[in-house]
Amino acid sequence: MSGYLLTTEDRERVWKLHGEGQNPNEIATSVGRAYSTIATMIKATGGVRPTTPKRSELRLSLAEREEISRGVRGFETFTAIARRIGRSPSTVSREVARNGGRGGYRAVRADRRAVHLARRPKTPKLSGSAALRDEVEAKLRRHWSPEQIAAWLRLTFPDDPALWISHETIYMSVFRHVKGLSPRMCRYLRTGRDRRRPRRRGRGERRGKNPNMVLIVNRPSAVENRKQPGHWEGDLIMGRGHRRAIGTLVERTSRFLQLLDLTQGFNTELMNAELLKGLATLPKHLRRSLTWDQGTEMCAHENFTRSSGISVYFCHPRSPWERGTNENTNGLLRQYFPKGVDFEGVTRDRLDHVAYELNHRPRRTLGWLTPAERFDQLVR
Repeated sequence: MSGYLLTTEDRERVWKLHGEGQNPNEIATSVGRAYSTIATMIKATGGVRPTTPKRSELRLSLAEREEISRGVRGFETFTAIARRIGRSPSTVSREVARNGGRGGYRAVRADRRAVHLARRPKTPKLSGSAALRDEVEAKLRRHWSPEQIAAWLRLTFPDDPALWISHETIYMSVFRHVKGLSPRMCRYLRTGRDRRRPRRRGRGERRGKNPNMVLIVNRPSAVENRKQPGHWEGDLIMGRGHRRAIGTLVERTSRFLQLLDLTQGFNTELMNAELLKGLATLPKHLRRSLTWDQGTEMCAHENFTRSSGISVYFCHPRSPWERGTNENTNGLLRQYFPKGVDFEGVTRDRLDHVAYELNHRPRRTLGWLTPAERFDQLVR
């Protein structure tokens, strides 16, 4: 089957399969069209299904226009045609007159023209306001998420609705490359993608074997409500080949982030040394517990507890949601350290810069305070 044209039925099926999470290659195989045709169609709308305009019942349908076309070619009067389709003779007369007259009337062409004339395209908000566009672009270049930008604009300009915009509008403007917006702004989004993709279920955590693990079910209940500070969640993000890593520590109450430098390689001794460097110098009320997955990098957790006084708790296998704060933060970090990239050459200064950027982004869960501001309150 040729991949050149897509029928209406094909397009409906493409968007249905796309909504189910299939990629363009899988969709192309199912629909029987060329991969390039499917990919081009999805990319043109930023991965978002276009809205289908609804035709008012007061307007002529394609079927009615086909009846008019048959009547015109059969030399019927407008009154007879109108009686058959249940419309007034003046409606039929005007329809034929504005679309080529009796000699040139064609139903499909007339219907397409009517749909085109009924459109009322609006100027995208970012295209119509240079001031708003500049604010949005500046924050995107600093790797703020659209949701953070939208909230910040409302807090900063409470009396100027012209400088308000929803996060969904920002996403759509970036994906659809609206006029006026700088090209390739999608590279500043967290995922770097140029189109929206339906979510897929992620892979589970790897299973480790550590001696004398205390599971998360035995963690004090005070940790769960986030009211008591000093409880941390940690994990590693791995470089290519799992030869190098970056450790992540996130404080549950403030979402404050610390990065551990394991870019020269890692073992249990280096792991404990970096953990102590990051946590042992904090005030006692800010170093109560640490929750980790069952990775073998924590096999010396008992030594760490003896040195720091910080209790270590372990999640169940394949249960990353038990460290939800840390998992979310690791997703943010992948914007700076993508999967499949070797961490060779990543310096301590680079890690500190990335941590600074994330700690100074406003968070909805903190009432749009930054983690740094909230952590500073906890320190005081």
